[in-house]
Amino acid sequence: MRYFLDAEFNGFGGSLISLALVPEDPRAPQFYEALACDAPEPWVADHVLKALNTQPITRSEMIARLALYFRDDPEPVITADWPEDVAHLALLMVTGPGYRMASPRMIFELLDVPMFDSSLSSETPHNARSDAIAFRNYVLTEEGFESRVAAER
Repeated sequence: MRYFLDAEFNGFGGSLISLALVPEDPRAPQFYEALACDAPEPWVADHVLKALNTQPITRSEMIARLALYFRDDPEPVITADWPEDVAHLALLMVTGPGYRMASPRMIFELLDVPMFDSSLSSETPHNARSDAIAFRNYVLTEEGFESRVAAER
């Protein structure tokens, strides 16, 4: 299945705060989790942390939940519009020196979508889940799958 990815992090190059994966199929479950951010940059504190709408969990809990989320998908395709989002997901899969989260074959797709602006189209800007939904809706509409977008509304 194809999943649309968004992540929030503590400034440029900063640590992961939240990560969302929204499936192409609006009936399929979404993944959305957050990590604690002890020293947020001012902009992050004002915009990202206020929009979380979930309680942070530990990194090991997030990894376990991510592995469980992908367990039944033999070849997930992860679609993102920002390279750092992909990097945060990939780093989340690293569980320790020489160890990684067990996962199926995974394909990463990085789209260049200059006309997409999540802050304008997201129901809750800077919330990874809401931004991933807006990204999915934009891409599917551009690809001509308006009926899938309408099915979730």
